[in-house]
Amino acid sequence: MGNILREKILAREKSAAYYAAERAMAQGAYPYFRSIESAQDTEVIIDGKRVLMFGSNAYLGLTNHPKVKEAATKAIELYGTGCAGSRFLNGTLDIHLELERRLAEYVGKDAALVFSTGFQVNLGVISCLTGRNDYIILDEFNHASIIDGSRLSFSKVIKYRHNDMHDLEQKLSRLPADAIKLIVVDGVFSMEGDIVKLPELVTLAERYGGSIMVDDAHGLGVIGRQGAGTASHFGLTDQVDLIMGTFSKSLASLGGFIASDNDTILYLKHHARSLIFSASMSPASVASTLAALDLIQSEPEHIANLWTNTRYATGLLRSAGLELGPTETPIIPIYVRDNDKTFQVTKMLQDKGIFVNPVVAPAVPADATLLRLSIMATHTFGQIEEAVSKISEAFRSIQINTGNAAYEASTTR
Repeated sequence: MGNILREKILAREKSAAYYAAERAMAQGAYPYFRSIESAQDTEVIIDGKRVLMFGSNAYLGLTNHPKVKEAATKAIELYGTGCAGSRFLNGTLDIHLELERRLAEYVGKDAALVFSTGFQVNLGVISCLTGRNDYIILDEFNHASIIDGSRLSFSKVIKYRHNDMHDLEQKLSRLPADAIKLIVVDGVFSMEGDIVKLPELVTLAERYGGSIMVDDAHGLGVIGRQGAGTASHFGLTDQVDLIMGTFSKSLASLGGFIASDNDTILYLKHHARSLIFSASMSPASVASTLAALDLIQSEPEHIANLWTNTRYATGLLRSAGLELGPTETPIIPIYVRDNDKTFQVTKMLQDKGIFVNPVVAPAVPADATLLRLSIMATHTFGQIEEAVSKISEAFRSIQINTGNAAYEASTTR
């Protein structure tokens, strides 16, 4: 980077997060871009050492499954390593179409369209569905890809307080009746682990003439019939207009999709710029997604094990007196409520063989920083117990308030 550009960027950058990262580097506690030397599994190798992985989004633990890896290998042998073009031109394979058919059936919609990443789905879909006189309404805790997709639209963007249906109704009631009102929301919120209040949201959308798009990146493979996601979980598939999902989590691959009615999918095929002007999803990614979907649908024990582990971990963490967020899923936020201590405890845990993800300002308010613990179907009870024990020990050692006075008193005598 040229000196002038670098100096201007650094002069402009005033966020606490930037300086927090710089401070963490100086203290040897910087927790990002950690290099993993093994497959994503319940145990990984970092710096040649065994570390228990509690920061992965592979909720069903399928990224290292033999059938998934075999499918990817066979796809490379048949199709090569890439498609050398966009879906719009020369980059559509027969397995892309097979995957789209399977996904539409899985989530209960007429048709689906696959993109190279989940982020690209939200960029392309949200930016092209509404016009200058229309409205995009977002939960304030939506994923960054939803926010960026709305920024690319010419529509007016309105945010409502997280999962607050009263605030949403107030916002909807002020909008013109004849305008398109697209409500875009996470099904499972990626940091909090709670689930959207979809029944109430559907009622409001019907009352005020809104349409609903659910981002099910963290819901697929986790909730709903055979893990079909949030709309399925509530029995409201017909009332949700668009269902989005990613393959980089439960589906053990890379890519994303949007599912809707036939006309909407046809429109998106010719207007979603992140589809038309991006290289196609690779053959190995498509094949591994199909294999993971087969496993999810044919072997229900994967989801059952995930929920058994989630209940066990949540119970142990609460018994240890740790302050948890409002989670309803395998995403478990553990509050630290201090930026520097969040970095410190993350580094301390890695040194003790536990990988967790820190969430600090400005992603969350400075007094709401947390560790994001992710549970997998393939974790053992012994691994969960080891993680909870070491997290509790680390919190005590740097005097993080657990929110449980009785527990604090018992551990400081």
